[in-house]
Parts: sequence; structure tokens; C-alpha cells
Amino acid sequence: MAERIVVAMSGGVDSSVAAALLQAQGNDVIGVTLQLWGKEVCVSAGTRLCCSVRDTLDAKAVAKRLGIRHEVVELEETFRATVIDYFVSSYRRGLTPNPCIACNDHIKFGSLLEHAEALGASGIATGHYARAARDPLTGRFRLQRAVDATKDQSYVLFNLTQAQLARARFPLGEMSKAQVRQAARALGLETAEKPDSQDVCFVRDRNKDGFLRRALQVGDEPGPITDTEGKVLGRHQGVLGYTVGQREGLGLAVGKPLYVIAVDQARNRLVVGSRAQLLRRILSAERVNWVSVPPPQEPIRAWVKIRSRHEAAAASVNPQPDGGVRVEFDEPQSAVTPGQAAVFYDGDLLLGGGWITPSDCAEGVNSDQ
Repeated sequence: MAERIVVAMSGGVDSSVAAALLQAQGNDVIGVTLQLWGKEVCVSAGTRLCCSVRDTLDAKAVAKRLGIRHEVVELEETFRATVIDYFVSSYRRGLTPNPCIACNDHIKFGSLLEHAEALGASGIATGHYARAARDPLTGRFRLQRAVDATKDQSYVLFNLTQAQLARARFPLGEMSKAQVRQAARALGLETAEKPDSQDVCFVRDRNKDGFLRRALQVGDEPGPITDTEGKVLGRHQGVLGYTVGQREGLGLAVGKPLYVIAVDQARNRLVVGSRAQLLRRILSAERVNWVSVPPPQEPIRAWVKIRSRHEAAAASVNPQPDGGVRVEFDEPQSAVTPGQAAVFYDGDLLLGGGWITPSDCAEGVNSDQ
């Protein structure tokens, strides 16, 4: 049945094709491009920032070619409060954030959904590679992986509520990236050959450390780099931006590869160790959202992803009295990172997920922790 749908048009090929597919199905499509970051950043036509002038112009051109209404909605203050501040404050606490998840929660399926409702739309669509459908037996909406496993983005959607998922449309969930580009070429869309955006969309020149220092208004704060026994191996020039599992940029010459095992913000130190010392069999996750199923009362078996590009690993997920979970992997996993999301799957079905809590890994780290 035809409906009015708002499409989040970023100016990329994915959202362009999503809009075209929905229009071809007879829907009343309205394209909306979100202005998320100030003009002091979004001025370059040669970079892939989240809200560059080039992106807005591309979205307008695609909307004109399709013959659909197009709007630009400014959400700079909301984006700063819910995404930028979260990103910065997480690093301040020694965590590694995922701003894409925050953006989906608060911007695309938060503020944009409110705007869509004001326009009389029954749903919002994005260019995410994921699938959502209503279970005819339970009436609950279920989030699933995309058919194209190499492009699947369900991980960054785990925190959606049932109300949000009910209004979400993912037209690309059954398609491969190659098919999306082929469709864009066939339609003559300006974005057909446009490259995908990379890295954190609002950090210019990929200079995350510089961005964080400006945002936090701090300079370099040198401190020790130690091994897991507390032996000082060198000095860092500021712990901002370091993340668990990082190998580059340590400036150590010890004759063997070393990785960040922990970011000890309280003591302003980095703890490093071997790749084996990165391994963890157990993690705890808080603020768990069971998006596709009711919260389980007993331990369940699942495949768990701890990063968007992590290959899901078999584990037992044990519900805790506080609403969190304790995840016990069958095999130790590398670089379990506080602040990232642990997301649980049953085959293609995304069950839910939560946020990995900090663990006491600054001392005596080993693969059994």
C-alpha cells in the first residue's frame, strides 16, 4: 500500500537509490537532507563529511531528477548535544564511542522521525543495509541482517526501539552494493559513482586527536606507557584518541609488536601488551536493548559482534539482575573495547545489544579475564 515516506538523503548513492525505489513503488516520497555540523566544517566539496555543501547539492539534484519534494533541515544543536558531546565525553572517560549508533538513535530515528510525523509521513527510510519486518505471530517488529553480508549495517541499528523500528524502512536490505550502483546508473543519478563516506563523518582530515583536543580545550598531557605489570616502557603525548587494540602511534622500540590493552584515564597512562594479552573471554554490557525479542530471563546462545567489522563469535549471553548481560565467548576475542557495542544475533535475526563496560584491565591482564 502506498504511503508518504520521508527519506534521509545524505547525498550518497545509497540514500539516492532508496528514494528512487520507494518512489517506483508508488509512494509519496519526500527527501530530507540534514544539516548537522556547522559551516566552519561543512565547506569542502572534496571531502566526505556528513553535511558538506557537495552532499546537499547532490541530494537536491537527485530529488529534482526523481521529481520529488526536497527539504534541508538544520539539526546542528541537536547533533552537537547528542552525538558530538557523547563522542567527546566518551573519550574524556577513556571509552571508545560509536557516534553512528548515537546518530541513528537520536537524529535519523529521533529528530527526523518527529519531522516526518509533522509532515504526515507514516515512515522514514534510510540507505542502511538492513531488513525489518513484522512477525505475524507476535506482532513484534524484527531487525535482520542485510542480504549482502559484506555491507550489513544492522549492528549500528541495534538500539532502535519497537516504535522506531515500526516506522523504519530499509529499501536496500535485499540488495548488494553492486546492484545499488547499477540501479543508480540505470536511473542516471548524479551519485551513481560517488564513493562511500569513511571514518567519523564529522572529523575533518581524519585528525581525531586534533578534533578532540579542540573540543575539550586541552593540550597534550604527557604520561607513562606501561606494561601490564606497571613497568614504564615509554611516554605518550596525551591519551586522548587512543583505543584498546591500537598498535600504531605508540612510539615504542622494544623489538616486538605491542598493543593498547587499556586507556587508564585516571592515571593518564596507556597500558600496552602483546596481542595475546588483548584476548578476553568475558565481557559485561549495560543499557541492553532487546529490539527484536522480549528480554530473556535465562541464558541464551547467540553470535556476538563487539565491533561493526568484527566477525560475530559464538557465546552465551547471561541476563543480569540490573538489566545488563554477561557475555561468555566460546573462544577468547581480541580487543574487547569499553564504550563499543556488543550486539547479539541468532542467525540473521538481531536480538539486541548493549554497551561494553570498562573492565579492570590495567593490571595483570591475561586471556582468561
